[in-house]
Amino acid sequence: MSDAPLLEVRRLGVCDYAEAHRIQQEVLEQRIAGEVQDTLLLCQHPAVITAGRGTPAADLPAGDIPVVEVERGGEATYHGPGQAVAYPILALPENRRDLHRYLRDLEEVVIRVLAEFEVEGGRREGLTGVWIGDHKVASIGVAVRRWVTWHGLALNVHTDLAAFGGFSPCGLDPTVMTRLDRKSTRL
Repeated sequence: MSDAPLLEVRRLGVCDYAEAHRIQQEVLEQRIAGEVQDTLLLCQHPAVITAGRGTPAADLPAGDIPVVEVERGGEATYHGPGQAVAYPILALPENRRDLHRYLRDLEEVVIRVLAEFEVEGGRREGLTGVWIGDHKVASIGVAVRRWVTWHGLALNVHTDLAAFGGFSPCGLDPTVMTRLDRKSTRL
């Protein structure tokens, strides 16, 4: 049995989105080649909006926040200060090669994190992400190459929700977004 951990965790701190994307691509290629183990990148970004493959051109925001088109699924979302961003780069075993299941697994991770703060998170039928009541607290968008995952999730901890106001986050009304510190009894 190996002494190597099952998952390497890299804490990038505050990291420009372009740099985090470059690191993801590098680790992704290394994971595909079997050169590194499954890796979790954790960071926070300066303000940026990422537009996934599902973003209608008409929904691309115009304003002061930079917009980056990316290869993940989903629509546009905001990343910025006060958000915990996680990029799992995982080789999915043959018996777990179901992207819908993987998305539900990521939702479950966030729901369990919220429970640690005595906040009840949940899912919404037909909408990927995690909700607290009628408000969305976490956005999830992934990509997979040769059954290795990348991109991931953003949990609004104490995010400035006004940043969601200039576009339709995940195709939704921006007023649906919330953050953990508004709901938690322990923060």
